[in-house]
Amino acid sequence: MDRPGVDNQRRFTANGALWTMQILWGFFFAGNGFGKVLLSDPALYAQAPQSVSWYAAVPQPLIVFIGACEFLGGVGLILPAITRVKPKLTPLAAAGLALTMVLAAVFHLVRGEYALVPVNLVLAAGATFIAVGRSNHRPLTPAPLTTRRVLVSLAVLVLMVLTMIIPTWYTMTQTQS
Repeated sequence: MDRPGVDNQRRFTANGALWTMQILWGFFFAGNGFGKVLLSDPALYAQAPQSVSWYAAVPQPLIVFIGACEFLGGVGLILPAITRVKPKLTPLAAAGLALTMVLAAVFHLVRGEYALVPVNLVLAAGATFIAVGRSNHRPLTPAPLTTRRVLVSLAVLVLMVLTMIIPTWYTMTQTQS
C-alpha cells in the first residue's frame, strides 16, 4: 500500500527488529532447552560430558531445570506475543532468559571457560533487547484470540518442532549407542 511521502522501500523498524529477535532467540532457546531436558534420561546424561564438558560440574536435576526454563522461555518469547494472550509474558520470558545467560557467563568465568562467555553475553544482550523493547518501547497490547492468531501460533509451533525439537531429539538419542 502506497502512502504519500513514504517511499516503497522496506524500512527498518523497532517492531520488526523485536519480532526478528523474538523468533531467532525463541527458536534457539526452545531447541537448546529441549536438549537439556532430554538429559533427564540417565543414559543420555552419562554421555553428555563427552560433548559438553561443563555438564560434569552440574548436577543432572539442575541441568534439566535450566533446560525446562530455557525451553519455556523460548516459547514465551513467541507465543504470548503472537496470540496477544498475556503478551506481558514475553518481556518477562526475555528477562528470565537474560538473567539465565548472565548467570551462565559468571559460571563459565569462574570455571575459566572464557571462550563460552561471549556467547552467553550476546544471548543475554539479545534477550535484554527483547525485554526492554517489549516492556517499554514497543509493548504489545492484549487482544481477543482470533482464529488467525491460533493458526499462526500452531504454524510456529509446528515449525519449531520440525526445525528444533525433532532434530535435537534425533541427534541426541541416535548418538547414544
